[in-house]
Amino acid sequence: MADVQERWCVVTGGRGFAARHLVEMLIRYEMFQVRIADLGTAIKLEPDEEEGTVGKAMRSGRAKYVSMDLRDKSQVLKACEGAEVVFHMAAPDSSVNNHQLHHSVNVLGTKNIIDACVELKVKRLIYTSSPSVVFDGVHGITNGDESLPYPSKHNDFYSATKAEGEALVIKSNDTKGLLTCCIRPSSIFGPGDRLLVPSLVAAARAGKSKFIIGDGNNMYDFTYVENVAHAHVCAERALASGGAVAEKASGQAYFVTNMEPIKFWDFVALILEGLGYGRPRIKIPASVMMPIAYLVELTYKLLAAYGMKVPQLTPSRIRLLSRSRTFSCSKANDRLGYTPIIPLQEGLRRTIESYPHLRAEQRLKKEGPSKASLFLGSGRVADTLLWRNKKQTLMAALVLAAIYFNFIASGSTIITSISTILLVASVFLFIHGRLPQRIMGYKFDKVPVSSFHVSEETSHQFALSVVSGWNSAVKGLKSLCKGADCMFFLKVALSLLILSILGTISLQSLFAIGIPGAFTLFYIYEKKEEEIDHVLQDIVLFTWKLKSDISGKIFSSTKKDR
Repeated sequence: MADVQERWCVVTGGRGFAARHLVEMLIRYEMFQVRIADLGTAIKLEPDEEEGTVGKAMRSGRAKYVSMDLRDKSQVLKACEGAEVVFHMAAPDSSVNNHQLHHSVNVLGTKNIIDACVELKVKRLIYTSSPSVVFDGVHGITNGDESLPYPSKHNDFYSATKAEGEALVIKSNDTKGLLTCCIRPSSIFGPGDRLLVPSLVAAARAGKSKFIIGDGNNMYDFTYVENVAHAHVCAERALASGGAVAEKASGQAYFVTNMEPIKFWDFVALILEGLGYGRPRIKIPASVMMPIAYLVELTYKLLAAYGMKVPQLTPSRIRLLSRSRTFSCSKANDRLGYTPIIPLQEGLRRTIESYPHLRAEQRLKKEGPSKASLFLGSGRVADTLLWRNKKQTLMAALVLAAIYFNFIASGSTIITSISTILLVASVFLFIHGRLPQRIMGYKFDKVPVSSFHVSEETSHQFALSVVSGWNSAVKGLKSLCKGADCMFFLKVALSLLILSILGTISLQSLFAIGIPGAFTLFYIYEKKEEEIDHVLQDIVLFTWKLKSDISGKIFSSTKKDR
Protein backbone atom coordinates (compact mmCIF):
# COMPACT_ATOMS: atom_id res chain seq x y z
CA MET A 1 0.00 0.00 0.00
CA ALA A 2 2.89 2.35 0.77
CA ASP A 3 4.25 1.70 -2.71
CA VAL A 4 0.88 2.68 -4.25
CA GLN A 5 0.84 5.88 -2.19
CA GLU A 6 4.05 7.03 -3.89
CA ARG A 7 2.89 6.38 -7.45
CA TRP A 8 1.41 9.39 -9.25
CA CYS A 9 -0.48 9.76 -12.52
CA VAL A 10 -1.59 12.94 -14.28
CA VAL A 11 -4.93 13.46 -16.05
CA THR A 12 -4.80 16.52 -18.32
CA GLY A 13 -8.11 18.28 -18.89
CA GLY A 14 -9.06 16.53 -15.66
CA ARG A 15 -12.24 18.57 -15.17
CA GLY A 16 -13.60 17.61 -18.58
CA PHE A 17 -16.52 15.25 -19.15
CA ALA A 18 -14.74 11.92 -19.81
CA ALA A 19 -11.73 12.88 -17.69
CA ARG A 20 -13.84 13.23 -14.53
CA HIS A 21 -15.02 9.65 -14.91
CA LEU A 22 -11.44 8.44 -15.45
CA VAL A 23 -10.27 10.31 -12.34
CA GLU A 24 -13.00 8.64 -10.26
CA MET A 25 -12.15 5.22 -11.68
CA LEU A 26 -8.43 5.61 -10.98
CA ILE A 27 -9.16 6.67 -7.39
CA ARG A 28 -11.65 3.82 -6.87
CA TYR A 29 -9.21 1.22 -8.20
CA GLU A 30 -6.45 2.65 -5.96
CA MET A 31 -4.01 2.35 -8.86
CA PHE A 32 -2.35 5.74 -8.39
CA GLN A 33 -2.46 9.00 -6.58
CA VAL A 34 -4.12 11.28 -9.10
CA ARG A 35 -2.97 14.73 -10.15
CA ILE A 36 -5.90 16.53 -11.82
CA ALA A 37 -4.54 19.12 -14.27
CA ASP A 38 -6.75 21.73 -15.90
CA LEU A 39 -6.94 25.41 -16.90
CA GLY A 40 -8.78 26.73 -13.83
CA THR A 41 -6.76 28.44 -11.13
CA ALA A 42 -8.50 26.26 -8.52
CA ILE A 43 -10.77 23.23 -8.50
CA LYS A 44 -14.46 23.70 -7.76
CA LEU A 45 -16.16 20.41 -6.97
CA GLU A 46 -19.84 19.75 -7.62
CA PRO A 47 -21.93 18.90 -4.51
CA ASP A 48 -22.02 15.18 -5.42
CA GLU A 49 -18.24 15.19 -6.00
CA GLU A 50 -17.60 16.94 -2.66
CA GLU A 51 -19.20 14.08 -0.75
CA GLY A 52 -18.09 11.39 -3.20
CA THR A 53 -14.90 9.69 -4.33
CA VAL A 54 -13.07 12.79 -5.57
CA GLY A 55 -13.84 14.95 -2.53
CA LYS A 56 -12.64 12.28 -0.10
CA ALA A 57 -9.47 11.70 -2.16
CA MET A 58 -8.74 15.45 -2.24
CA ARG A 59 -9.08 15.68 1.53
CA SER A 60 -6.90 12.61 2.14
CA GLY A 61 -4.19 13.73 -0.28
CA ARG A 62 -4.74 10.84 -2.72
CA ALA A 63 -5.79 13.38 -5.35
CA LYS A 64 -4.46 16.88 -5.97
CA TYR A 65 -5.33 19.66 -8.36
CA VAL A 66 -2.81 21.61 -10.39
CA SER A 67 -3.52 24.56 -12.66
CA MET A 68 -1.94 23.98 -16.07
CA ASP A 69 -2.10 25.49 -19.55
CA LEU A 70 -0.83 22.99 -22.13
CA ARG A 71 0.60 25.87 -24.17
CA ASP A 72 2.97 26.80 -21.34
CA LYS A 73 5.75 24.20 -21.18
CA SER A 74 6.94 25.29 -17.72
CA GLN A 75 3.44 24.61 -16.33
CA VAL A 76 3.36 21.24 -18.12
CA LEU A 77 6.72 20.24 -16.61
CA LYS A 78 5.54 21.20 -13.13
CA ALA A 79 2.28 19.22 -13.52
CA CYS A 80 4.02 16.06 -14.81
CA GLU A 81 6.94 16.05 -12.36
CA GLY A 82 7.23 12.74 -10.50
CA ALA A 83 4.43 11.09 -12.50
CA GLU A 84 4.63 7.51 -13.72
CA VAL A 85 1.74 7.83 -16.20
CA VAL A 86 0.10 10.70 -18.08
CA PHE A 87 -3.44 10.42 -19.43
CA HIS A 88 -3.58 13.24 -21.95
CA MET A 89 -7.31 14.02 -22.33
CA ALA A 90 -7.32 17.82 -22.65
CA ALA A 91 -8.77 19.35 -25.83
CA PRO A 92 -10.75 22.48 -26.79
CA ASP A 93 -14.47 22.44 -27.52
CA SER A 94 -14.85 20.61 -30.84
CA SER A 95 -17.82 22.80 -31.87
CA VAL A 96 -15.56 25.87 -32.10
CA ASN A 97 -13.97 25.62 -35.56
CA ASN A 98 -10.94 27.80 -34.80
CA HIS A 99 -7.67 26.53 -36.33
CA GLN A 100 -5.37 28.65 -34.16
CA LEU A 101 -7.03 27.46 -30.95
CA HIS A 102 -7.05 23.77 -31.91
CA HIS A 103 -3.50 23.80 -33.27
CA SER A 104 -2.10 25.53 -30.18
CA VAL A 105 -3.68 22.94 -27.85
CA ASN A 106 -4.00 19.71 -29.84
CA VAL A 107 -0.63 19.97 -31.60
CA LEU A 108 1.70 22.34 -29.74
CA GLY A 109 0.21 21.43 -26.34
CA THR A 110 0.58 17.71 -27.09
CA LYS A 111 4.19 18.29 -28.13
CA ASN A 112 4.79 19.97 -24.75
CA ILE A 113 3.30 16.92 -23.01
CA ILE A 114 5.54 14.53 -24.99
CA ASP A 115 8.65 16.61 -24.32
CA ALA A 116 7.83 16.79 -20.60
CA CYS A 117 7.27 13.01 -20.43
CA VAL A 118 10.64 12.33 -22.12
CA GLU A 119 12.50 14.89 -20.02
CA LEU A 120 10.97 13.74 -16.71
CA LYS A 121 11.26 10.03 -17.58
CA VAL A 122 7.52 9.37 -17.41
CA LYS A 123 6.97 5.71 -18.26
CA ARG A 124 3.63 5.75 -20.08
CA LEU A 125 1.53 8.24 -22.07
CA ILE A 126 -2.07 7.48 -23.12
CA TYR A 127 -3.54 10.04 -25.53
CA THR A 128 -7.29 10.55 -25.99
CA SER A 129 -7.80 10.91 -29.72
CA SER A 130 -10.98 10.74 -31.85
CA PRO A 131 -12.42 8.57 -34.63
CA SER A 132 -12.79 11.81 -36.60
CA VAL A 133 -9.05 11.64 -37.38
CA VAL A 134 -9.96 9.20 -40.22
CA PHE A 135 -13.23 10.92 -41.27
CA ASP A 136 -13.26 13.22 -44.30
CA GLY A 137 -16.88 14.34 -43.91
CA VAL A 138 -17.78 12.98 -47.34
CA HIS A 139 -17.61 9.20 -47.09
CA GLY A 140 -19.35 7.24 -44.36
CA ILE A 141 -17.41 4.65 -42.36
CA THR A 142 -18.83 1.18 -41.67
CA ASN A 143 -17.01 -1.11 -39.24
CA GLY A 144 -13.81 0.86 -39.86
CA ASP A 145 -10.57 -0.43 -38.38
CA GLU A 146 -7.20 1.12 -37.58
CA SER A 147 -5.85 0.47 -41.09
CA LEU A 148 -7.88 3.49 -42.30
CA PRO A 149 -5.45 6.30 -43.25
CA TYR A 150 -5.75 9.96 -42.32
CA PRO A 151 -7.72 11.71 -45.10
CA SER A 152 -6.11 14.43 -47.21
CA LYS A 153 -8.75 16.84 -45.92
CA HIS A 154 -10.55 16.50 -42.59
CA ASN A 155 -14.10 17.49 -41.72
CA ASP A 156 -12.97 20.37 -39.47
CA PHE A 157 -9.94 21.89 -37.72
CA TYR A 158 -10.57 19.89 -34.55
CA SER A 159 -10.27 16.56 -36.41
CA ALA A 160 -7.22 17.70 -38.41
CA THR A 161 -5.29 18.86 -35.34
CA LYS A 162 -6.27 15.79 -33.28
CA ALA A 163 -4.77 13.69 -36.10
CA GLU A 164 -1.54 15.72 -35.92
CA GLY A 165 -1.39 15.28 -32.15
CA GLU A 166 -2.08 11.56 -32.44
CA ALA A 167 0.71 11.15 -35.02
CA LEU A 168 3.16 12.90 -32.67
CA VAL A 169 2.24 10.58 -29.78
CA ILE A 170 2.62 7.43 -31.88
CA LYS A 171 5.94 8.65 -33.29
CA SER A 172 7.26 9.33 -29.78
CA ASN A 173 6.70 5.73 -28.66
CA ASP A 174 9.81 4.08 -27.20
CA THR A 175 11.66 7.41 -27.00
CA LYS A 176 13.97 7.04 -23.99
CA GLY A 177 11.74 4.35 -22.49
CA LEU A 178 8.40 6.19 -22.95
CA LEU A 179 5.59 3.88 -24.09
CA THR A 180 2.58 5.48 -25.77
CA CYS A 181 -0.78 4.62 -27.33
CA CYS A 182 -3.90 6.46 -28.51
CA ILE A 183 -7.56 5.80 -27.67
CA ARG A 184 -10.26 6.83 -30.17
CA PRO A 185 -13.60 6.75 -28.29
CA SER A 186 -16.61 7.18 -30.59
CA SER A 187 -19.38 9.66 -29.66
CA ILE A 188 -19.10 9.70 -25.87
CA PHE A 189 -22.31 9.99 -23.82
CA GLY A 190 -23.28 9.65 -20.17
CA PRO A 191 -23.92 11.54 -16.90
CA GLY A 192 -22.09 14.85 -16.73
CA ASP A 193 -22.13 15.45 -20.49
CA ARG A 194 -22.50 19.17 -21.18
CA LEU A 195 -22.68 18.98 -24.96
CA LEU A 196 -24.77 16.15 -26.48
CA VAL A 197 -27.79 15.87 -24.15
CA PRO A 198 -28.08 19.61 -23.31
CA SER A 199 -27.90 20.52 -27.02
CA LEU A 200 -30.58 17.93 -27.86
CA VAL A 201 -32.86 19.32 -25.14
CA ALA A 202 -32.20 22.91 -26.27
CA ALA A 203 -33.18 21.88 -29.80
CA ALA A 204 -36.32 20.17 -28.50
CA ARG A 205 -37.36 23.25 -26.52
CA ALA A 206 -36.75 25.42 -29.59
CA GLY A 207 -38.95 23.15 -31.73
CA LYS A 208 -36.04 21.82 -33.83
CA SER A 209 -35.92 18.25 -32.56
CA LYS A 210 -38.66 17.07 -34.93
CA PHE A 211 -36.26 17.17 -37.89
CA ILE A 212 -34.01 14.37 -39.18
CA ILE A 213 -31.10 15.50 -41.35
CA GLY A 214 -30.54 12.96 -44.13
CA ASP A 215 -32.47 9.74 -44.67
CA GLY A 216 -32.28 8.75 -40.98
CA ASN A 217 -30.61 5.41 -41.72
CA ASN A 218 -27.01 6.37 -40.93
CA MET A 219 -25.51 3.99 -38.37
CA TYR A 220 -23.39 5.19 -35.44
CA ASP A 221 -21.23 3.78 -32.68
CA PHE A 222 -21.66 5.46 -29.30
CA THR A 223 -19.51 4.91 -26.21
CA TYR A 224 -20.77 5.19 -22.65
CA VAL A 225 -18.40 7.41 -20.69
CA GLU A 226 -17.51 4.77 -18.10
CA ASN A 227 -16.43 2.46 -20.93
CA VAL A 228 -14.15 5.25 -22.18
CA ALA A 229 -12.51 5.47 -18.75
CA HIS A 230 -12.25 1.68 -18.66
CA ALA A 231 -10.50 1.67 -22.06
CA HIS A 232 -7.87 4.11 -20.75
CA VAL A 233 -7.24 1.86 -17.73
CA CYS A 234 -6.95 -1.19 -20.03
CA ALA A 235 -4.42 0.69 -22.16
CA GLU A 236 -2.35 1.69 -19.11
CA ARG A 237 -2.37 -1.88 -17.76
CA ALA A 238 -1.31 -3.28 -21.14
CA LEU A 239 1.60 -0.83 -21.44
CA ALA A 240 2.62 -1.55 -17.82
CA SER A 241 2.60 -5.33 -18.38
CA GLY A 242 6.00 -5.28 -20.02
CA GLY A 243 7.37 -7.88 -22.40
CA ALA A 244 5.47 -8.94 -25.51
CA VAL A 245 2.13 -7.55 -24.27
CA ALA A 246 3.51 -4.01 -23.87
CA GLU A 247 5.45 -4.24 -27.12
CA LYS A 248 2.32 -5.32 -28.98
CA ALA A 249 0.10 -2.63 -27.36
CA SER A 250 2.44 0.38 -27.58
CA GLY A 251 2.79 2.77 -30.50
CA GLN A 252 -0.76 2.05 -31.69
CA ALA A 253 -4.17 3.74 -32.02
CA TYR A 254 -7.37 1.98 -30.95
CA PHE A 255 -11.04 2.52 -31.78
CA VAL A 256 -13.24 2.21 -28.67
CA THR A 257 -17.03 1.89 -28.77
CA ASN A 258 -19.90 0.17 -26.96
CA MET A 259 -19.77 -2.46 -29.74
CA GLU A 260 -23.52 -1.95 -30.32
CA PRO A 261 -24.07 0.06 -33.54
CA ILE A 262 -27.41 1.89 -33.71
CA LYS A 263 -29.06 4.30 -36.10
CA PHE A 264 -27.95 7.79 -35.07
CA TRP A 265 -31.50 9.20 -35.09
CA ASP A 266 -32.86 6.23 -33.12
CA PHE A 267 -30.29 7.00 -30.41
CA VAL A 268 -31.37 10.66 -30.40
CA ALA A 269 -35.03 9.60 -30.20
CA LEU A 270 -34.35 7.33 -27.20
CA ILE A 271 -32.79 10.21 -25.26
CA LEU A 272 -35.48 12.75 -26.20
CA GLU A 273 -38.37 10.39 -25.46
CA GLY A 274 -36.70 9.35 -22.20
CA LEU A 275 -36.73 13.01 -21.14
CA GLY A 276 -40.33 13.56 -22.22
CA TYR A 277 -39.83 15.18 -25.63
CA GLY A 278 -41.06 14.10 -29.07
CA ARG A 279 -38.87 11.99 -31.35
CA PRO A 280 -37.56 13.35 -34.68
CA ARG A 281 -39.89 12.49 -37.59
CA ILE A 282 -39.53 14.97 -40.47
CA LYS A 283 -36.68 14.10 -42.85
CA ILE A 284 -34.75 16.89 -44.57
CA PRO A 285 -32.10 15.94 -47.17
CA ALA A 286 -28.57 16.95 -46.19
CA SER A 287 -28.20 18.57 -49.63
CA VAL A 288 -31.01 20.99 -48.70
CA MET A 289 -29.43 21.88 -45.34
CA MET A 290 -25.86 22.39 -46.57
CA PRO A 291 -26.41 25.78 -48.35
CA ILE A 292 -28.19 27.07 -45.23
CA ALA A 293 -25.33 25.81 -43.03
CA TYR A 294 -22.74 27.56 -45.23
CA LEU A 295 -24.75 30.80 -44.98
CA VAL A 296 -24.94 30.47 -41.17
CA GLU A 297 -21.18 29.83 -40.99
CA LEU A 298 -20.44 32.88 -43.16
CA THR A 299 -22.73 35.02 -40.99
CA TYR A 300 -20.88 33.84 -37.87
CA LYS A 301 -17.49 34.73 -39.40
CA LEU A 302 -18.77 38.25 -40.10
CA LEU A 303 -20.54 38.81 -36.78
CA ALA A 304 -18.44 36.78 -34.30
CA ALA A 305 -16.57 39.95 -33.32
CA TYR A 306 -19.89 41.55 -32.36
CA GLY A 307 -20.81 38.82 -29.88
CA MET A 308 -22.68 36.30 -32.05
CA LYS A 309 -22.68 32.88 -30.39
CA VAL A 310 -21.16 29.81 -32.06
CA PRO A 311 -23.93 28.33 -34.27
CA GLN A 312 -24.90 24.67 -34.11
CA LEU A 313 -25.87 24.53 -37.77
CA THR A 314 -22.54 24.29 -39.61
CA PRO A 315 -21.45 22.26 -42.69
CA SER A 316 -19.18 20.01 -40.58
CA ARG A 317 -22.06 19.31 -38.16
CA ILE A 318 -24.44 18.46 -41.04
CA ARG A 319 -21.89 15.97 -42.40
CA LEU A 320 -21.49 14.37 -38.96
CA LEU A 321 -25.26 14.01 -38.50
CA SER A 322 -25.97 12.51 -41.92
CA ARG A 323 -23.10 9.99 -42.43
CA SER A 324 -22.58 6.51 -40.99
CA ARG A 325 -19.71 6.13 -38.51
CA THR A 326 -19.18 2.66 -37.04
CA PHE A 327 -15.87 1.15 -35.95
CA SER A 328 -14.39 -2.22 -35.06
CA CYS A 329 -12.99 -2.74 -31.56
CA SER A 330 -11.24 -6.02 -32.44
CA LYS A 331 -7.77 -4.51 -32.11
CA ALA A 332 -8.55 -2.91 -28.72
CA ASN A 333 -9.99 -6.22 -27.52
CA ASP A 334 -7.00 -8.22 -28.77
CA ARG A 335 -4.13 -5.97 -27.65
CA LEU A 336 -5.60 -4.08 -24.68
CA GLY A 337 -8.15 -6.58 -23.41
CA TYR A 338 -10.92 -3.98 -23.79
CA THR A 339 -14.56 -5.05 -23.59
CA PRO A 340 -17.38 -2.63 -22.64
CA ILE A 341 -18.39 -2.95 -18.99
CA ILE A 342 -21.70 -1.03 -19.37
CA PRO A 343 -24.16 -2.05 -22.16
CA LEU A 344 -25.70 0.63 -24.37
CA GLN A 345 -29.25 0.39 -22.95
CA GLU A 346 -27.98 0.56 -19.37
CA GLY A 347 -25.84 3.55 -20.31
CA LEU A 348 -28.86 5.27 -21.84
CA ARG A 349 -30.92 4.60 -18.71
CA ARG A 350 -28.23 6.05 -16.44
CA THR A 351 -27.78 9.04 -18.73
CA ILE A 352 -31.49 9.88 -18.86
CA GLU A 353 -31.85 9.50 -15.09
CA SER A 354 -28.93 11.89 -14.52
CA TYR A 355 -30.77 14.81 -16.17
CA PRO A 356 -33.98 15.22 -14.11
CA HIS A 357 -33.66 19.02 -14.42
CA LEU A 358 -33.85 18.77 -18.23
CA ARG A 359 -37.07 16.77 -18.36
CA ALA A 360 -39.95 18.39 -20.22
CA GLU A 361 -42.28 18.41 -17.21
CA GLN A 362 -39.60 19.91 -14.95
CA ARG A 363 -39.26 22.88 -17.24
CA LEU A 364 -42.96 23.67 -16.87
CA LYS A 365 -42.84 23.28 -13.07
CA LYS A 366 -39.69 25.34 -12.72
CA GLU A 367 -40.39 28.09 -15.20
CA GLY A 368 -44.14 28.37 -14.68
CA PRO A 369 -46.26 30.23 -17.27
CA SER A 370 -44.52 31.28 -20.49
CA LYS A 371 -43.84 34.93 -21.28
CA ALA A 372 -46.53 34.83 -23.97
CA SER A 373 -49.07 33.50 -21.45
CA LEU A 374 -48.17 36.16 -18.87
CA PHE A 375 -48.42 38.90 -21.50
CA LEU A 376 -51.91 37.69 -22.45
CA GLY A 377 -53.05 37.56 -18.83
CA SER A 378 -52.87 33.77 -18.27
CA GLY A 379 -56.66 33.52 -18.67
CA ARG A 380 -59.15 32.61 -21.40
CA VAL A 381 -57.51 34.96 -23.89
CA ALA A 382 -54.17 33.18 -23.37
CA ASP A 383 -55.81 29.75 -23.68
CA THR A 384 -57.47 30.87 -26.93
CA LEU A 385 -54.54 32.56 -28.67
CA LEU A 386 -52.03 29.91 -27.52
CA TRP A 387 -54.24 27.06 -28.82
CA ARG A 388 -54.48 25.33 -25.43
CA ASN A 389 -58.22 24.81 -25.85
CA LYS A 390 -58.49 24.03 -29.57
CA LYS A 391 -62.31 24.01 -29.58
CA GLN A 392 -62.37 27.43 -27.95
CA THR A 393 -59.71 28.73 -30.36
CA LEU A 394 -61.56 27.51 -33.45
CA MET A 395 -64.86 28.99 -32.21
CA ALA A 396 -63.19 32.34 -31.57
CA ALA A 397 -61.57 32.25 -35.02
CA LEU A 398 -64.93 31.49 -36.69
CA VAL A 399 -66.68 34.31 -34.81
CA LEU A 400 -63.95 36.81 -35.71
CA ALA A 401 -64.02 35.66 -39.34
CA ALA A 402 -67.80 36.15 -39.43
CA ILE A 403 -67.43 39.64 -37.93
CA TYR A 404 -64.75 40.50 -40.47
CA PHE A 405 -66.61 39.37 -43.58
CA ASN A 406 -70.00 40.71 -42.49
CA PHE A 407 -69.02 44.03 -40.96
CA ILE A 408 -65.39 44.99 -41.64
CA ALA A 409 -64.81 43.82 -45.22
CA SER A 410 -68.21 45.22 -46.29
CA GLY A 411 -66.89 48.75 -45.70
CA SER A 412 -69.24 49.60 -42.84
CA THR A 413 -68.33 52.43 -40.49
CA ILE A 414 -67.40 51.70 -36.88
CA ILE A 415 -70.77 52.98 -35.58
CA THR A 416 -72.71 50.93 -38.15
CA SER A 417 -70.65 47.80 -37.36
CA ILE A 418 -71.12 48.12 -33.59
CA SER A 419 -74.85 48.80 -33.99
CA THR A 420 -75.30 45.77 -36.25
CA ILE A 421 -73.33 43.50 -33.88
CA LEU A 422 -75.44 44.67 -30.92
CA LEU A 423 -78.62 44.16 -32.95
CA VAL A 424 -77.62 40.60 -33.89
CA ALA A 425 -76.68 39.88 -30.25
CA SER A 426 -80.03 41.25 -29.01
CA VAL A 427 -82.01 39.16 -31.50
CA PHE A 428 -80.00 36.05 -30.57
CA LEU A 429 -80.50 36.55 -26.82
CA PHE A 430 -84.24 37.25 -27.24
CA ILE A 431 -84.83 34.14 -29.39
CA HIS A 432 -82.59 32.03 -27.15
CA GLY A 433 -84.54 33.18 -24.13
CA ARG A 434 -87.88 32.26 -25.76
CA LEU A 435 -86.78 28.74 -26.70
CA PRO A 436 -87.96 25.85 -24.48
CA GLN A 437 -85.46 23.93 -22.35
CA ARG A 438 -85.59 20.93 -24.70
CA ILE A 439 -86.25 20.65 -28.44
CA MET A 440 -86.45 17.18 -29.96
CA GLY A 441 -84.42 15.73 -27.10
CA TYR A 442 -81.66 18.36 -27.27
CA LYS A 443 -81.11 20.49 -24.17
CA PHE A 444 -80.55 24.26 -24.54
CA ASP A 445 -78.81 25.90 -21.59
CA LYS A 446 -80.17 29.34 -20.84
CA VAL A 447 -77.78 32.26 -20.53
CA PRO A 448 -77.97 33.26 -16.84
CA VAL A 449 -78.61 36.91 -15.98
CA SER A 450 -75.54 36.80 -13.74
CA SER A 451 -73.36 36.55 -16.87
CA PHE A 452 -74.05 40.26 -17.54
CA HIS A 453 -73.80 41.38 -13.94
CA VAL A 454 -70.74 43.36 -12.89
CA SER A 455 -69.94 42.94 -9.19
CA GLU A 456 -69.27 45.89 -6.93
CA GLU A 457 -65.69 44.70 -6.44
CA THR A 458 -65.08 44.50 -10.19
CA SER A 459 -66.57 47.98 -10.65
CA HIS A 460 -64.34 49.29 -7.88
CA GLN A 461 -61.24 47.69 -9.44
CA PHE A 462 -62.13 49.13 -12.85
CA ALA A 463 -62.61 52.58 -11.36
CA LEU A 464 -59.26 52.34 -9.58
CA SER A 465 -57.57 51.30 -12.84
CA VAL A 466 -59.08 54.30 -14.66
CA VAL A 467 -58.02 56.68 -11.89
CA SER A 468 -54.53 55.13 -11.76
CA GLY A 469 -54.19 55.47 -15.53
CA TRP A 470 -55.33 59.09 -15.38
CA ASN A 471 -52.90 59.92 -12.56
CA SER A 472 -50.02 58.28 -14.49
CA ALA A 473 -50.91 60.37 -17.54
CA VAL A 474 -51.00 63.57 -15.45
CA LYS A 475 -47.65 62.66 -13.88
CA GLY A 476 -46.22 62.17 -17.35
CA LEU A 477 -47.56 65.54 -18.49
CA LYS A 478 -45.99 67.24 -15.46
CA SER A 479 -42.66 65.62 -16.32
CA LEU A 480 -42.92 66.90 -19.90
CA CYS A 481 -43.75 70.42 -18.66
CA LYS A 482 -40.56 70.47 -16.59
CA GLY A 483 -38.50 69.51 -19.65
CA ALA A 484 -36.04 67.55 -17.50
CA ASP A 485 -36.50 63.92 -18.60
CA CYS A 486 -35.26 63.63 -22.20
CA MET A 487 -35.61 59.84 -22.31
CA PHE A 488 -39.25 60.04 -21.25
CA PHE A 489 -39.91 62.66 -23.94
CA LEU A 490 -38.33 60.44 -26.57
CA LYS A 491 -40.46 57.47 -25.44
CA VAL A 492 -43.66 59.57 -25.62
CA ALA A 493 -42.72 61.00 -29.00
CA LEU A 494 -41.85 57.56 -30.38
CA SER A 495 -45.10 56.07 -29.04
CA LEU A 496 -47.19 58.83 -30.61
CA LEU A 497 -45.30 58.47 -33.88
CA ILE A 498 -46.02 54.73 -33.95
CA LEU A 499 -49.68 55.45 -33.09
CA SER A 500 -49.94 57.98 -35.91
CA ILE A 501 -48.48 55.44 -38.36
CA LEU A 502 -50.94 52.80 -37.17
CA GLY A 503 -53.72 55.38 -37.58
CA THR A 504 -53.05 55.51 -41.32
CA ILE A 505 -53.82 51.79 -41.59
CA SER A 506 -57.44 51.05 -42.41
CA LEU A 507 -59.57 49.08 -40.00
CA GLN A 508 -59.97 46.38 -42.65
CA SER A 509 -56.17 45.97 -43.07
CA LEU A 510 -55.58 46.09 -39.33
CA PHE A 511 -58.19 43.39 -38.75
CA ALA A 512 -56.96 41.21 -41.64
CA ILE A 513 -53.34 41.36 -40.45
CA GLY A 514 -53.76 41.63 -36.68
CA ILE A 515 -56.18 38.77 -35.99
CA PRO A 516 -54.32 36.01 -37.94
CA GLY A 517 -51.07 37.42 -36.52
CA ALA A 518 -52.35 37.16 -32.95
CA PHE A 519 -53.38 33.52 -33.47
CA THR A 520 -49.97 32.56 -34.91
CA LEU A 521 -47.25 34.84 -33.50
CA PHE A 522 -48.06 34.28 -29.81
CA TYR A 523 -48.21 30.52 -30.41
CA ILE A 524 -44.87 30.51 -32.25
CA TYR A 525 -43.23 32.67 -29.56
CA GLU A 526 -44.36 30.32 -26.77
CA LYS A 527 -42.97 27.29 -28.62
CA LYS A 528 -39.65 28.94 -29.53
CA GLU A 529 -39.33 31.41 -26.67
CA GLU A 530 -35.66 30.69 -25.85
CA GLU A 531 -34.54 30.74 -29.48
CA ILE A 532 -36.35 34.01 -30.27
CA ASP A 533 -35.06 35.63 -27.06
CA HIS A 534 -31.50 34.60 -27.98
CA VAL A 535 -31.87 36.06 -31.48
CA LEU A 536 -33.26 39.32 -30.09
CA GLN A 537 -30.46 39.44 -27.53
CA ASP A 538 -27.87 38.92 -30.27
CA ILE A 539 -29.46 41.70 -32.34
CA VAL A 540 -29.39 44.09 -29.38
CA LEU A 541 -25.76 43.21 -28.57
CA PHE A 542 -24.79 43.59 -32.22
CA THR A 543 -26.56 46.97 -32.42
CA TRP A 544 -24.82 48.25 -29.28
CA LYS A 545 -21.45 46.94 -30.48
CA LEU A 546 -21.92 48.56 -33.89
CA LYS A 547 -23.03 51.81 -32.27
CA SER A 548 -20.00 51.74 -29.97
CA ASP A 549 -17.62 51.11 -32.88
CA ILE A 550 -19.12 53.91 -34.99
CA SER A 551 -19.05 56.31 -32.03
CA GLY A 552 -15.41 55.38 -31.36
CA LYS A 553 -14.41 55.99 -34.97
CA ILE A 554 -16.23 59.34 -35.08
CA PHE A 555 -14.61 60.39 -31.80
CA SER A 556 -11.13 59.36 -32.95
CA SER A 557 -11.52 61.13 -36.32
CA THR A 558 -12.77 64.28 -34.54
CA LYS A 559 -9.79 64.12 -32.21
CA LYS A 560 -7.38 63.83 -35.16
CA ASP A 561 -8.97 66.84 -36.89
CA ARG A 562 -8.30 68.91 -33.80
